[in-house]
Amino acid sequence: MAKATETDPETFGEWPLKRLMTEVCGSGPKSADDMSRSQATEAIRRIFAGEPDQTTLGAFWLSNRWKRNSPEELAAYVDEMCDRVESVAPDADPVDCGANYDGKGETAILGAAAGIVAAGAGTPVVTHSGDRVPTQKQDSYKHVLDELGVRTELEPAVSAEMVDETGFGFYYQPAFNPAVQELWSRRDMMGVRTFVNTIETLANPADADVHLGSFYHLAFAKKVVETFEESHTHDLDRVIMFQGMEGYDDIRPGYTKVAEWEQTGAETSFTDYEIETPEYDMGFEEADLEVEDVAADSAELTEAVVTGGA
Repeated sequence: MAKATETDPETFGEWPLKRLMTEVCGSGPKSADDMSRSQATEAIRRIFAGEPDQTTLGAFWLSNRWKRNSPEELAAYVDEMCDRVESVAPDADPVDCGANYDGKGETAILGAAAGIVAAGAGTPVVTHSGDRVPTQKQDSYKHVLDELGVRTELEPAVSAEMVDETGFGFYYQPAFNPAVQELWSRRDMMGVRTFVNTIETLANPADADVHLGSFYHLAFAKKVVETFEESHTHDLDRVIMFQGMEGYDDIRPGYTKVAEWEQTGAETSFTDYEIETPEYDMGFEEADLEVEDVAADSAELTEAVVTGGA
């Protein structure tokens, strides 16, 4: 179990964010350099400690966005974040579902229904998200479960018990990842996504061996896999990611691109392939999943699926 830690300002090195902006990563999309792992580690430690000036922090986040982070940088950020995550592993061996925390606004969230069905079939599932995470601040797993009357604002140990009791569990970001939660207002003021939107989905609060995620572009899925490979914290056996609707982890009607990575001993493999829903007798269109109230309508759909009414 990892506990949140305090960072001693005296242990910072020689790379405050302003210097990184000036000398390494802030010159522009074409000329900026990637940070070394040690530089990225120091940067995120300073951010979690609340040390940077707010203007400098915003500029740093924006520069990371325009230059695009390397897997090594992201792994450094993930590892420092995970040092502050309170992870509690259930006795079960679940699949970790880390879809975009800032949610969906137009189409139904299918992950809760799929996760509950998978759990009933013998594959435990863990989902996790926050509450109105910037920048979209739309509906996520939490809000669908809230509509179903499922308790979501749980301490990590209670979430682990939920997995063992039911096969399906939810971990609440403010409880297991307070360091990222503390950044909420700064992220909200940015108005655009930052690398925090990426790393928070990789927190793996249940210490699962399998991660299920989502992507807009295949290159991003490859970068997430390489981030896991570079991470000193995570030791996964499998990563599977879907190009779902609105960047979520749902299989979309018609055609869905899938990226899959596996590790067996010292050998790793990465493949991508397509799922065609008509081949599985799933005869519906994207318009069929458009909803007016994402949380409420997704909860209604989930209940219908679980009770056999869909």
